[in-house]
Amino acid sequence: MPDMHPRVVGHLATSGGLITRSRALDLGVGPSELSAHVRTGRWVIVHRGVYADAEVWESLDEWRGRPLLRAKAAVLAMKRAWVLSHDSAAHAHGLEMLAPERAYAHITRPGHTNAWTKGHVKHHLARYRPQQVVDVDGHATLDVARTVCDVAREHGLRAGLVTADSALRRGVTRGDLWEAVDVMRHWPYVTTVREIIDLADPGAESAIESLGRELVIGLGIGEPETQFPIRLADGRVRWCDIRIGRHVVETHGLVKVLTPEQGGVADREARSVVFDERKREREITDEGLGVTNLYWDDFFGAGRARAAQRLMRDWEHTVARYGTALPQHLERNAREIRARRDRRTAG
Repeated sequence: MPDMHPRVVGHLATSGGLITRSRALDLGVGPSELSAHVRTGRWVIVHRGVYADAEVWESLDEWRGRPLLRAKAAVLAMKRAWVLSHDSAAHAHGLEMLAPERAYAHITRPGHTNAWTKGHVKHHLARYRPQQVVDVDGHATLDVARTVCDVAREHGLRAGLVTADSALRRGVTRGDLWEAVDVMRHWPYVTTVREIIDLADPGAESAIESLGRELVIGLGIGEPETQFPIRLADGRVRWCDIRIGRHVVETHGLVKVLTPEQGGVADREARSVVFDERKREREITDEGLGVTNLYWDDFFGAGRARAAQRLMRDWEHTVARYGTALPQHLERNAREIRARRDRRTAG
């Protein structure tokens, strides 16, 4: 197979690995050569009339990377002004999402609210303001606030909460979200969006912390506080994921025990990570607080009901032993630690 023309190579390099059939022909790739690229696996058909460099395609995961590339390809192939939206916009912006059962590319253009699916692409007709369209890596994309609302309507409360928390961590305000939902007054599932805006909290630092907070709220045992700091006797500070009264909830995803090569962040063996978690739990309980550990499987299927029961038992045990009022020194220390952190951030 002969080498590709350098102009074709350059186009692929500057377009995220995508090229349309018409552009390839314009650059001198003949129909037989184009077919050969596909047949030999050099190019992959990602949408009708749009190809991706195989190396780029193979480097992408099936839940975020490939659906986003399909969405970009779909927009390239469209004659009307489509923009990336919903899941595809969330991926483009780098927002956290719960993986859906099936990963579609999502695109939207103005029109009366409607949607249909064709192949790997879900097409949406919906109103949006021109200022809600932003450029992300050369692709017209609905902005973060609008994307949160679209994801919430598409996937429901838990998935929407994960994405909303992620957006607030990025600096989007609750006011931005309320402004984005204003146009959706009579759209399906808009009530879910409003509930999510009310519940969203930037203190949930990951998807699993968002799920943990949602589980706690559903038990009706109090309003959870995120990122609660505890100063230990030796002066070190432990930041706890969630606190309700004198009980702490710590969430643990696989990312903590997997190495970077495996998609995680662990810089040592898994057993060392687990040992440190147990040590951390003892340090927290030594301060007169109860602890419940929750894991990814605790939020889905039958595991969710069992986790809720376990958390409720742990909470009741903590209340029976310590009560619900937070000791004054822990409250005072937390206030001082946060004030110092905020001053450093502001500086």
